[in-house]
Amino acid sequence: MLDHDGDTHVYLQIAEITRKRITAGRLSPGQRVASEAEIRREFGVARTTARRALRLLREEGIVYALQGEGTFVGPPGKGVRQPSRTPMYRRIADDVIGRIRGGAIRPRRPIPSETALTQEYGVARETARRAVALLREQGWIYTVPQRGSFVSPEEGWPAEEPGLR
Repeated sequence: MLDHDGDTHVYLQIAEITRKRITAGRLSPGQRVASEAEIRREFGVARTTARRALRLLREEGIVYALQGEGTFVGPPGKGVRQPSRTPMYRRIADDVIGRIRGGAIRPRRPIPSETALTQEYGVARETARRAVALLREQGWIYTVPQRGSFVSPEEGWPAEEPGLR
């Protein structure tokens, strides 16, 4: 699909493919477009290439980005998209908390790395980093330099509040 040897930069080709998907009606106003991670997987390109393609589309006004939520078709506020009540980093943190409470990730065992979280959820590294920071702030995890982040012992977990995880 991409011409890596041609005279057109790969990021321009990816932007054009996305533009065609929008104009063909495959993506409608307010609909989420592929994240950097999804573009990387689909086209087999570097993160900077994916980022440049999305930035070009944003500069052209074809898409807009909402931090922690994604990139969407059209100018802000013109689509049918309703803003998420829960930011993506919080949803990731809640999911990891659910895994901890459910026993899928046990105390003193590693949680998925930032890289694994970016791939699993199709988000930017900063979003995954923010989720990990929230887990650390709340006491669910602790970080060991050069080793990763681990689930805190159960007695260190925050008390469950009604209506929250």
